[in-house]
Amino acid sequence: MQTPVHLVIGAGPGLGASIARRFAREGYRPVLTTQHRDRASGLAAQLTGEGYTAAGFAIDLMDPADVARVVTTVGECFGRIDVLHFNPSAWREKDPLQLTAAELLDDVMLGVGALLPAVQAARPFQRAGSRVLVTGSAAADKSWHRAASLGVQKAAVRNLVTSLDATLAPDGIRAVAVQINGMLAETGPFSPPPIAEA
Repeated sequence: MQTPVHLVIGAGPGLGASIARRFAREGYRPVLTTQHRDRASGLAAQLTGEGYTAAGFAIDLMDPADVARVVTTVGECFGRIDVLHFNPSAWREKDPLQLTAAELLDDVMLGVGALLPAVQAARPFQRAGSRVLVTGSAAADKSWHRAASLGVQKAAVRNLVTSLDATLAPDGIRAVAVQINGMLAETGPFSPPPIAEA
């Protein structure tokens, strides 16, 4: 397969779909994963309706074996994974006195831990010039106490990306977290289209 593949882990109708669309305009095949097959198929169908060749897969980000299985399936189907885009985060509006340790660990598994099996499974399908792209957030530096787990996720995933980059760089593969320093909105500079351009 000669067409480069952009695989979105944790796609949604806003930012994930916009970034997939932006890569598709550059000639990438968008592959979108969500928790439910119907939603993944719907996002892929939307891009297909716009003239792109897209695919959708269901994925369970709380199950490392399923993450590895889905990423491996994508790699085997298309022969390559040129951009692995890790987009999920868990939103839980609880402050540190309400948040339980189990809830924090669940949120970190979804927003950080799932990146490990995704990258490990993608690595055999990547080559020099491939990228790992992670959606970052200002919450990494300026957490909101009423959603305490989000800041932990974003600080941790940014740190993990630094380690991934150092590990992958000798093979010509780079990892980067693009930090969004504002609140996502439907319009304006923090809406999905301009963020996708960035």
